[in-house]
Amino acid sequence: MTDSSSALGQERAAVADACRRLGAEGLLIGTAGNVSLRVGERVAITATGAVLAELTADQVTVVDLADGKVVAGTLRPTSELELHLGVYRRHGAGAVVHTHAPMATAVSCVLDELPCIHYQLLALGGTVRVAPYATFGTPELAESVLAALDGRSAALMANHGAVTHASTLDKAVEHALLLEWACGVYQRAAAMGRPRALDEQQQLAVIEAALARDYGTTQPVPPAQEGNR
Repeated sequence: MTDSSSALGQERAAVADACRRLGAEGLLIGTAGNVSLRVGERVAITATGAVLAELTADQVTVVDLADGKVVAGTLRPTSELELHLGVYRRHGAGAVVHTHAPMATAVSCVLDELPCIHYQLLALGGTVRVAPYATFGTPELAESVLAALDGRSAALMANHGAVTHASTLDKAVEHALLLEWACGVYQRAAAMGRPRALDEQQQLAVIEAALARDYGTTQPVPPAQEGNR
């Protein structure tokens, strides 16, 4: 093991930045939650016991993907290390975010799955499964969450919180924010009645429309229209 602060320095700083952003958005409270970023066979991950909304790069530890051993940093990694490593190994993620976000956690205490009530949930794979409850930091919890993530970029953890992953850290953070927003929409809708969910045909139509229109990306004005300005 090395204590070199330069190992994956940019990546450790990026993880700290992501934690502070999530804290500012209200998704990370105190020491609850964890964030990681994979670089090859190394993973930069938050240290256990760190206040995430105030996290600094030296509170991010670097571990080996294969065995979880610390290769840089002086602090023990989060108790959910095996969950993060499992997401990388099984789902090929580039970054993982685990929060105890209030809306997501509330939904995880009630539902067995969050239905696809808005087409933006398709960015997470559609319906969001709720992994059965297990004690934090245990292999049982890691395995149930990994199963809930099959074919998905997000999962809820019963009576616990939420996990998202993506190819980049920015996308994993955006997924966490989207999931929290969707859980909030569901709660508000449920207060008025039974929320409607999009059926498979409606979901497919959204996917086809998004592909046809390059939905979610900025696009230049067509040349023919530029001449009319």
